[in-house]
Amino acid sequence: MSENSASPPPPHRVRHDIRVRRAVVRDILRVTPHRLRITFAGPDLVGFVSPGYDDHIKLIIPDAETGVLHLPSVGPNGIVWPEGMAKPTMRDYTPRAFDSAAGTLTIGFSLHDAGPVTAWADRAAPGDEVGIAGPRGSFIVSAEYDWHLFIGDDTTLPAVSRRLEELPAHVRAIVLLEVEEHADEVPLRSPAKLEVHWHHRTGDGQINSENLYTTLTTLPWPEGQGFVWIGGESGMVRQSRTHVVRDRAHDPKLVRASGYWRRGTSNVHDTIED
Repeated sequence: MSENSASPPPPHRVRHDIRVRRAVVRDILRVTPHRLRITFAGPDLVGFVSPGYDDHIKLIIPDAETGVLHLPSVGPNGIVWPEGMAKPTMRDYTPRAFDSAAGTLTIGFSLHDAGPVTAWADRAAPGDEVGIAGPRGSFIVSAEYDWHLFIGDDTTLPAVSRRLEELPAHVRAIVLLEVEEHADEVPLRSPAKLEVHWHHRTGDGQINSENLYTTLTTLPWPEGQGFVWIGGESGMVRQSRTHVVRDRAHDPKLVRASGYWRRGTSNVHDTIED
């Protein structure tokens, strides 16, 4: 960014009307040994919006025993669950892509975690029905920073991949990603000047490699004004954010840190701040 260039507008949040939609599985693609991409379709997807690259929706799956999909309604104060209805299993996922012309929504699944929604995705078939709630809001970050740094694991691939495709050619993008094994590395495409550092998980598939954090701490810090995005296991995210803000003296307002999962705990989505 030159001295005469205006700074990008600050990151900001926008809210969306709450909607609960029905959709069916249209296509399933096994991307890598531990990654699956499912495309959903259905008339309820008309009007779906997701302007933020790390938006998240609630994916609601049918009851495991009966196969019946139970969905809430939306009242003036938000989601309303009928009295006596047990809440179904649902988890947060990032919309990988939405094609408004085709009426399709694509979501990526990381299969190293054998949770109920992951297990559902692994055996899903065309025609299977799900519920989709949200997104309730979006965090909007300008693409016009001099550089963008992404730190995460395989659960963040939909958000990172989507953002890389949005960046303009004149900016720099640095990506530090950890996946299960070499076969789980996926092509990352971006108009931006792209630098990617891949790392592989160790042990039982739940242990983060120290190599990811080591790469962050030894990375030559880029010049100019940049935005740092961190996602993945909450402990790793917190440690990485602390390094960026404390040791690199990076403006905390230009850091977005989200815990997508937490070791030993299910159904977690943490926003990690001071």
